[in-house]
Amino acid sequence: MNVTTKTETLAAATVSDPRWAAVVGRDASADGEFFYSVRTTGVYCRPSCASRPARPENIEFHVTATIAERAGFRPCKRCRPDQLSHSEQTAAKIADLCRLIENAEHAPSLKQLATHAQLSSFHLHRVFKAATGVTPKQYAAAHRVRRIKSELDRGGTVTAAIYDAGYNSNGRFYEQSNDILGMTPTEYRAGGANTGIRFAVGECSLGSILVAASARGVCAILIGDDPDALARDLQDRFPRAHLIGGDAAFEQTVAKVVGFVEAPALGLDLPLDVRGTAFQQRVWQALREIPTGKTASYRDIAHRIGAPKASRAVGAAIGANPLAVAIPCHRVIRTDGSLCGYHWGVERKRALIEREAQA
Repeated sequence: MNVTTKTETLAAATVSDPRWAAVVGRDASADGEFFYSVRTTGVYCRPSCASRPARPENIEFHVTATIAERAGFRPCKRCRPDQLSHSEQTAAKIADLCRLIENAEHAPSLKQLATHAQLSSFHLHRVFKAATGVTPKQYAAAHRVRRIKSELDRGGTVTAAIYDAGYNSNGRFYEQSNDILGMTPTEYRAGGANTGIRFAVGECSLGSILVAASARGVCAILIGDDPDALARDLQDRFPRAHLIGGDAAFEQTVAKVVGFVEAPALGLDLPLDVRGTAFQQRVWQALREIPTGKTASYRDIAHRIGAPKASRAVGAAIGANPLAVAIPCHRVIRTDGSLCGYHWGVERKRALIEREAQA
């Protein structure tokens, strides 16, 4: 192989590697995912390095900084890849603030958090939301919900659980209890034993479909191959709830859901009982705003809810969606347009997207 051919081969291999686009674009979101070195200078950099990119035939990619150094390269003095990046330093600060909020008896104020992090209140509010998907106040509220659920699960008194979670009065919590727990605190402590949930299983072109509803609205739409497995899934989601087989009137609700699956243009106008954290609720609302026949990426959804760095958290919230088709998580795809995991099966996801595109 002559020199020209070898150079062209090396350059082609680099350009075809998706990491090269991150280097050319100085993509800070790729920092920490990989490093690249330059054979002609003997240095290695992080993807966001402001230095002018070297010729592609001189580039080599490395998974870690340690591997780059073992290969004989030294850290760039400009981007300092051997040290924490700005984004990593910010992430460490946010993680520290999250621990501070979780360990505090009462939720710290924004000013107190800013002082602790040595940031301005405005900047802290912005970077905290970008990293976690919620504001510090919303994070504290979500943690308080987790605390009260934990206290109720342990079987303590409702009053003790409310005060231990940081609420100043019973009344203030009871005003929000239905939205937080989906039921009264006493019912939650009993595992939802007094909560009646009607359900029925129908059949559609995608397989079996289970629809369940509380007094507040449809709380689960599950799709699968085995009706018994769907019923067990419902039981796991609502332990000790009183599950009631749907009557003729409820069968009409199931028929509406099946009709929507088969003909998306019909729309689905049903009351929903959507239970989730503040972050999950925001993600699920963003999903409902994706028009029929359209798709969005995880990154798109993260931007829509004002949390551009929370793509992974967005993915987790989408995966926790209990309402197939009603909250259209099937409309979310990878940035490159490919399909990825879907709780009810990738083939069903593909079928739904194709069906909606033709609607």
